[in-house]
Amino acid sequence: MWWSKGAEARSKPDAAAPLRGWAPLAVPALMAAGAAGLASAGGGSAALVAALAFVSALTGCGLLSAPRSGGPSSRRAGGADELGDDVRQRVLAVVADSVPDAVVLFSDVGTIRYSNPVARELFFEGQNPEGQNFIRLLSDAAAPLREALLGETDRFFSVQVEGRLESYHLSRRNFLADAEPLTLLIVKYMTREIRRREVEVLQRVVRVMSHEVNNSLAPISSLLHSARLMANNLGQAERFQRVFDTIDERASHLRTFLEGYAALARLPRPRLAEASWAPVLAQLGALFPELRRPEPPELPGWFDSGQLEQLLINLVKNAHEAGSPPSAVELELSSQPDGSSELCLLDRGPGFSAEAMQNAVLPLYTTKPGGSGMGLALSREIAEAHGGSLDVSNRKDGGACIQVRLSGRKSRAAHDLTRSRLTLTRH
Repeated sequence: MWWSKGAEARSKPDAAAPLRGWAPLAVPALMAAGAAGLASAGGGSAALVAALAFVSALTGCGLLSAPRSGGPSSRRAGGADELGDDVRQRVLAVVADSVPDAVVLFSDVGTIRYSNPVARELFFEGQNPEGQNFIRLLSDAAAPLREALLGETDRFFSVQVEGRLESYHLSRRNFLADAEPLTLLIVKYMTREIRRREVEVLQRVVRVMSHEVNNSLAPISSLLHSARLMANNLGQAERFQRVFDTIDERASHLRTFLEGYAALARLPRPRLAEASWAPVLAQLGALFPELRRPEPPELPGWFDSGQLEQLLINLVKNAHEAGSPPSAVELELSSQPDGSSELCLLDRGPGFSAEAMQNAVLPLYTTKPGGSGMGLALSREIAEAHGGSLDVSNRKDGGACIQVRLSGRKSRAAHDLTRSRLTLTRH
């Protein structure tokens, strides 16, 4: 185990160096901020809960407590106190670096004392910012981001990132370390969690709505059948034919309308596996012969073939219904060694208006007569269930682009960091 290899660990670069001095006070601050984030955000990742529980346990048994002058630890022979301090700092470094949210510690004048790997990716393009002035770096940041990071309270905030509105929760705690005022920030990416909660609410509404409407449609269909028979027996079939056909057509339309919403409510978890692109593209070509398709990538993807086919069918149909000539619809595709993939569905339709750009992937939103507003919403749910994302944009020379990214075998958190960076180091 790692704690039995003290000499080996001391010969390596000291990963805990930035944490020295404030460790005894940073532990409770980190725990308090993490707990506040869990309470405010309505939950938290298992990794964060485990990390906080681990710190709490180590603090309770004294491993992360500050050495007391003249206490038992200071009287140990052979440098035992030094080893205890080294272990304390390394455990704290491991815990802080394992938290799945962005953690930044800075001084009263803004000097950055510590940032964990998530914070370095989210704010500093992967670079170590220690020693830089955090407040100065915020000078060119978007107003909502600057106000949230410099505010005095915990809060939710949203920022435009490459045309997308991304949401975050920030927890803030102030404390002293060796009489120096320090501020600890924990920033949690919340966009996917908020969407997941929205979809859960929608799914419950759809289930109730489908149940009630289907309960009404069943007797309507039965009564319509009986009315047709009665009209035939009375020799009045032609007289009432138009009325019966209208009732039948509207009932069928209502069933079809509900099926789109029910598909979202019934969407199962994808069965992710290494899969070839050739069968998916062949099936798509059989359904849409005029679609311009790429050659299958040599590298396999990491996806549920059935669900990905449904996603692509939805996107192609959406392009046709938007008014693009079928021969102008094109699919671009690339795949990486880790199974991550990027797909772009391009068309030559009218593109998205400013309003549609903001709402296109929301359930129930549609600009097409008779549309259900579920095609892009269902496609986004499939993409996000694969740990990926779906974004819409307009092409510079006319038409729309639907971009789908699948995270492959890498973690969803890594994908979220890539798409949600709030860069502070680029001017």
